Amino acid sequence: MHRIDCPWCALRDESEFQYHGDASVPPAALDATIDAAHAAVHIRSNPRGWHREWWHHQHGCRRFVQVLRHTLSHRIAATGWPGDVLELPLDEETVR
Repeated sequence: MHRIDCPWCALRDESEFQYHGDASVPPAALDATIDAAHAAVHIRSNPRGWHREWWHHQHGCRRFVQVLRHTLSHRIAATGWPGDVLELPLDEETVR
């Protein structure tokens, strides 16, 4: 199980959170067509390596947390507020 360090609530179990998608892709515009909205939500790449994600602390503070997670090892390198720039460990590959 992951342990996610919520910026508001400190270290918590993954079971308190819900995955909410890729943090590197902006959401569809409110006036987007059905096809554009579908593509923004469902058509995603499946990257190998470091990935910025949104996690919702649904059984805690109910806020969104940005998480930098490796898609192969599931190692979490950093967490932060929505506006934060998350830094990779110095010895790791780049994040998208």
